[in-house]
Parts: sequence; structure tokens; C-alpha cells
Amino acid sequence: MEEKKIGKMEQIARQWLADRGVTIEHIAELVYYLQSKYHPDLQMDECIHNVNRVIAKREVQNALFTGIQLDILAEKGLLEEPLQSFIAKDEGLYGVDEILALSIVNVYGSIGFTNYGYIDKQKPGILKQLNDKSSGYCHTFLDDIVGAIAAAASSRLAHRAAHVE
Repeated sequence: MEEKKIGKMEQIARQWLADRGVTIEHIAELVYYLQSKYHPDLQMDECIHNVNRVIAKREVQNALFTGIQLDILAEKGLLEEPLQSFIAKDEGLYGVDEILALSIVNVYGSIGFTNYGYIDKQKPGILKQLNDKSSGYCHTFLDDIVGAIAAAASSRLAHRAAHVE
């Protein structure tokens, strides 16, 4: 991780991701997946840097806390119906999970929307694992949040590269 002091909320957000099996490197691999064809010299450390910067944002942390908590409550069967079924089954027409993810994507502009839509359909890397319904875990919100963090980090990278090139 980068040499900087991280706040308590950011530490908690990182821990919640780790507790659900998601590392910064997993998300950075998604950034690389999205951006490597546009930036042939892209290095993983640059992807990690951009993921770290996205996770440092409080609005991203808030979305992460909300989504992970709803996933955990659904896993434990603690939500009222019909919400329990919607989240536990990742109901296709539910859509609130994507709306929460778009709040993250929106932090870095419109390019994030296309990055998010693409990666949400492709489900590479950690997203495929999170979307596996046979795992016994509910990741209805987390898969979208992780994809959104990757899309936002990709957008951040693209914006900064545009100013350099």
C-alpha cells in the first residue's frame, strides 16, 4: 500500500473488503483489464495507486459500507420480505445494487459509466468469483461495488493520462 496515513473509515472499508475476500490487487487487476489496451505501458502499481485513491473517498466508503451490510444481512436472513428475497437471489429487476454502484462511478465522470457497464457484463477476475451463487455468500451489492471501484479507478487513470499524453 502507498506510504500515506489512512483514516479510520478508510481502514474499516479496506478491512470490510478483505473480510469478504476482496483485495486491492483484485480490483487493480480489473483496472488493468479495462485500461491496458489503451495504455500499453500500464503497470500494476499505477492501477493499485488509482484504486487506493478511489477507496480514499468518503462517498465510496459509504456506498461500500451500505452494500456490504445489506449483503451480510441477506446472508443471515435478517431482512424483511420481499427485500430479503430480492437481495438473497440477486433478483434481475431489483437494480438498487447497480444504482448504489453508480454513485461510486459518478465520482470520476461519464467515462466511468461505460467502464462500469462493460465490466459488469464481462465479469472478469474477482467479479466472476463474487457472482458465483454456489459459494454460500451473498454478494448482490459487493460485485457491483467492486466493479464500480475498478471503473472509477480506470476513469481516474484515463483522465490523468489524458493530461500527460
